[in-house]
Amino acid sequence: MSSNSMDDISLADRKIIYRARRGLKELDYYFDPYVREHFLKADAAEKADFAVLIDQEDPDLLDWFMDVTAPPAELIGIIQRLKSLRTP
Repeated sequence: MSSNSMDDISLADRKIIYRARRGLKELDYYFDPYVREHFLKADAAEKADFAVLIDQEDPDLLDWFMDVTAPPAELIGIIQRLKSLRTP
């Protein structure tokens, strides 16, 4: 996380950051850079979308990020955002 100290981050944001740590390299590939570089700068709507995303089960997330199955409509935008940050 960039220049913010943990004291400057709200409890709600800290909980989301903690929950984003999955331990699966395929998901951490997308989640870690987003949390480190973009989450704290995101608007409230994007933070809310990310919070909903990380509440999903890992097998579903893997399928959605690997384009095995289509995600629910309300998650398409945040998934595309995270994928776009990983594409040169």
